[in-house]
Amino acid sequence: MSHRAAYTPPASPAVGGGGVLARFGRDMAAAWRYGAVRQGLLGTILLVLGSLTPAYLPQSSPYWGPARALGLDSTWAKVVGTAMVLAAVALLMVAWFRLRPLVYVRVKHWAVLLWWSLPLLPAPPIFSHDAYSYAAQGWLIHNGFNPYESAPGFLPGAFADQVAWVWRYTTAPYGPLALQISHGIVLLAGLNPYYSAVLMRVPAVIGVALIVYFLPRIAHELRINPRDVAWFSIINPLVVIDYVGGAHNDALMMGLVVWGIYLAYRGRFLYALIVVGVAMAVKQPALLAAFPVAIVRSGWSSWEPKRVAKFVGRALFAFAVVIGVFSLISVLSGLGFGWIRAVSVPGSIMTMAPFSLLGFGLQALVNLAGVDPTGRAVIGGSQTVGVALSFLLIGYLAIKKARTEPMTFLSWSYLAFAFFGPALHPWYLTWGGLLLPLTKPSPRVWKVAAGVTSVLLVYGAGNLAWRNDAVALAFAALAAAGIVIDRRRHPRRELDKELES
Repeated sequence: MSHRAAYTPPASPAVGGGGVLARFGRDMAAAWRYGAVRQGLLGTILLVLGSLTPAYLPQSSPYWGPARALGLDSTWAKVVGTAMVLAAVALLMVAWFRLRPLVYVRVKHWAVLLWWSLPLLPAPPIFSHDAYSYAAQGWLIHNGFNPYESAPGFLPGAFADQVAWVWRYTTAPYGPLALQISHGIVLLAGLNPYYSAVLMRVPAVIGVALIVYFLPRIAHELRINPRDVAWFSIINPLVVIDYVGGAHNDALMMGLVVWGIYLAYRGRFLYALIVVGVAMAVKQPALLAAFPVAIVRSGWSSWEPKRVAKFVGRALFAFAVVIGVFSLISVLSGLGFGWIRAVSVPGSIMTMAPFSLLGFGLQALVNLAGVDPTGRAVIGGSQTVGVALSFLLIGYLAIKKARTEPMTFLSWSYLAFAFFGPALHPWYLTWGGLLLPLTKPSPRVWKVAAGVTSVLLVYGAGNLAWRNDAVALAFAALAAAGIVIDRRRHPRRELDKELES
């Protein structure tokens, strides 16, 4: 089966009797019968258990009391907790590969995701403490402070104590809607610091639900086989760990972006722009989706000047609506546009971002020479070069790809923006990664994408091990990941063999 073959929607299978709840139960039971689903569930259970140990708990957490009472406040407990997390990632990664030939064909994608997500829903935030920052920012608003002007540390107490120290004295870079949602969740949690962080999963899960519902439908609109979306974009361990487990607001942003794209393909142009504007009010990179939304159903069929001029007007209208919705929400929120002053905050620490790593390395050499010991000019310059390159690449994609392949433009542009930006966290790559199956990727791209996903998973687990002085475990995880990736080099070929049998 060629990866370029046209997709023909399958005939709808016969559905047994009973209502929605009965069908839900049957689909969940059908998923449970597969060993890979149970293996992934075991992985997320271990992930939760590891997150409840001193290896991961923040400074202020209700679990510290029981942990100390059980004698778990020790080095060995950190090592055991870290080992659980590493084992969890390995189990999830292997289960994900094993399900490649089956998901959407023999087992419902949403059922797999739900089974894997269930243990995470009541657990502390996983692999990232960003949800604690969201809670602290909501607490600031409750007390009359603007998170664009005041950092969590300006209001000492349990909310601030939960925040990772590197972000405790930085202002918020997020959109105004995300901050007001955080405020509402703090109120919903009864002003409890820990439960406020846990409940940050509510908007994240809503975003994931939008992705689960609309992304396969976009694939149908494009006549692309939705099984690729179901495997790579929906049951991807990064989605499970970072969106559900980490409760990142990227989940809601991307859920709204996907919804907006679906509306565009259904001919609801204005509604699509409004939804993208709301997504931008959650996190600003959603703005980029305005361009492909303008392209879809635009009739921009060639570079003839008249057609280009007509599309330019449509594109300008699209950006005006999206920015207008964002601006209206900013004003109504009472928070304004102070996020502009915090755009450099994510790049202030060392991450996987290539140009930031280069800048940090060059800055260290400059500092050794006694030049610019505190100005960090080299880091800033390197990051600026990276951002400039990302804009150039996005411009190139807008000219070469966007007219005929709007989803390729958006997917690759998000990946470029994340990769060349000043900060690169694993969940940043999900912006473009979620849309990658809609680009009709070649087998080589599938291989690279699966490999990068595995590397990101190991990076997250290895980073945790490094922080807990369990470096040997981190190297063991890296070796195990190499074996898994090597054994699963041809997921597409395995899929086709399974379906032909």
